[in-house]
Amino acid sequence: MHMLLYHGSNVAVDIPQLVPQNRFLDFGYGFYTTTNKKQAIAFADKVTRRRKMGKRTVSIYEVDEEKAFSECRLLCFDSADEAWLDFVSENRSGNYMGETYDFVFGPV
Repeated sequence: MHMLLYHGSNVAVDIPQLVPQNRFLDFGYGFYTTTNKKQAIAFADKVTRRRKMGKRTVSIYEVDEEKAFSECRLLCFDSADEAWLDFVSENRSGNYMGETYDFVFGPV
């Protein structure tokens, strides 16, 4: 089974790469995608306005769920519960020292 992931930006991203960040993000260092196309479009609008260059672009990736989920380390939050809040808070403050994951799923 394949899953579609969307990445909203002001440029097309054909090959995702990890780029050092100058800020701390909810799920830590990584390349952020969503399964919600409307959310990716809204984020692309936001990024394009903020950067004042490029144009709204949504890159689409197809992931083989079975292969990715069997070969990668996953962390999944079903809701914005206490465990999610702790994880996000530690990442936003730059204090997360826990395990690393290949995929983190959860609300933003």
